[in-house]
Amino acid sequence: MGLKKRNALPFIGGFTAAIGASLCCAGPLVLLLLGISGPWISKLAVFTPYRPYFILVTIVLFAYAGWMIYRADKVCEPGTDCVNPLVQKRRKIIFWLSVLIVILIITSNYWLLLVA
Repeated sequence: MGLKKRNALPFIGGFTAAIGASLCCAGPLVLLLLGISGPWISKLAVFTPYRPYFILVTIVLFAYAGWMIYRADKVCEPGTDCVNPLVQKRRKIIFWLSVLIVILIITSNYWLLLVA
């Protein structure tokens, strides 16, 4: 059945906050590497003061998502999908891959210039 909408909220919110955190620094560089340019790109620097808040929201939402995933072992009702060990394993793999991607996005302003 997959994640319920309520359980998907931390993932969606975490990704959105991570993109917001990297928008000020990595956003203009990525757009320029894609060949997209214009004076409006400098406006993305407006988000720079909010970067720590985006990072904080990302950490909180992913901590909540991890808590929900690892707590499912204890609160699942018999006969539901979350009791299935394969479903639990898949959710944990998706969670940790998501955490890795978000870490790459948040830290991109430090390593992206070295790659480009």
